[in-house]
Amino acid sequence: MAEELIFDWKGTDRAGKKVSGETKGHNVSVVKAHLRRQGINAGSVKKRSKPLLSFGNKITPADISLFTRQLATMMKAGVPLVQSFDIVAGGVDNPAMKALIKNIANEVSGGNSFAAAVSAQPKEYFDELFCNLIAAGEQSGSLETMLDRLATYKEKSEALKAKIKSAMNYPISVLVIAGIVTVILLIKVIPQFESMFSSFGGELPAFTQMVVGASEFMQAWWIVIIIGIGLTYAAYKQIHKTSQAFRDGQERLTLKMPVVGDIIDKSCIARFARTLSTTFAAGVPLVDALDSASGAAGNVVYKNAILKIKNEVSGGTQLNHAMRQANVFPSMVIQMVAIGEESGALDAMLDKSATYYEEMVDNAVDGLTSMIEPIIMAFLGVVVGGMMIAMYLPIFQMGGAMS
Repeated sequence: MAEELIFDWKGTDRAGKKVSGETKGHNVSVVKAHLRRQGINAGSVKKRSKPLLSFGNKITPADISLFTRQLATMMKAGVPLVQSFDIVAGGVDNPAMKALIKNIANEVSGGNSFAAAVSAQPKEYFDELFCNLIAAGEQSGSLETMLDRLATYKEKSEALKAKIKSAMNYPISVLVIAGIVTVILLIKVIPQFESMFSSFGGELPAFTQMVVGASEFMQAWWIVIIIGIGLTYAAYKQIHKTSQAFRDGQERLTLKMPVVGDIIDKSCIARFARTLSTTFAAGVPLVDALDSASGAAGNVVYKNAILKIKNEVSGGTQLNHAMRQANVFPSMVIQMVAIGEESGALDAMLDKSATYYEEMVDNAVDGLTSMIEPIIMAFLGVVVGGMMIAMYLPIFQMGGAMS
């Protein structure tokens, strides 16, 4: 027997008084029926999502992508939907993901549609695009095909994100390590040389004096510096979380950055084309598909441009003309869209555009990584090697004077 879940509900009693509470049940339908027997008209019943997080395991987008692919495979093999949930859940190691799948299975077993079941889960796991495409698949009787398209979409989207993150994380990680090594040298190693220099007498070289001064400053203020960095980071995270204007400004700035901006620009185009191709191929009207694509673009510049295109298309303008007026999409994509509109194969042309730009992002990231490696090595050599040279300069100077 399926385990009972906890649902939070709000409603009115027989006297019309507002009431609320929590009730255990297998799904929303069971809870509503239970409340009706108690004379309560439930206005909203929501499954409590806290148990999913109490296991200490985080559900990642990669988990959702794998779940979608496994479910699509099961359904293509002719396995019934509810049985597919049980099979997929049985092969999942993450307890939180296993609980999420069981919750969806309980909803479907209770008579709800698959689309309603995923819509009842936290939006961080199943966004509006996912729910809408599942609903379209159920309505058209092609759920297994829709799941396959969704799985492909999620896999390609996650691969693109992972590629960009890896390109960003590598130099950041190396620079952080370089910073830690530099601080350790300034606080622990340089003072040992400084005590030795004090016995020499005479004046130290200017470069050595500069490094010794930096070491003295770091020794005196390292706690304040660390606290300052921590407070700055915390303030940044808070502002980033609460201020939409700050996030929008940051996204606009990233597009103007050298090299990195070009990669982000191409990735936004790839996401737009991939999302629009997937939704339009699923039978979603173009205006609604553009709405989904705006949310998946990943940058406010493209989001605003796509919303503007949506308004133009709603007024009867062809998609390729609206894209040209938006002035953010390259000519190649616009031409592909124009060919797709004329030939009635818009989804296929968008899919080709998405694949092309995804490959461009891959190549750009590989090129960035190859370019960054020697730059980072040179930077580390200058910083660490420079401090070592500064420490040995007085010794070289003394040796030259003795000869």
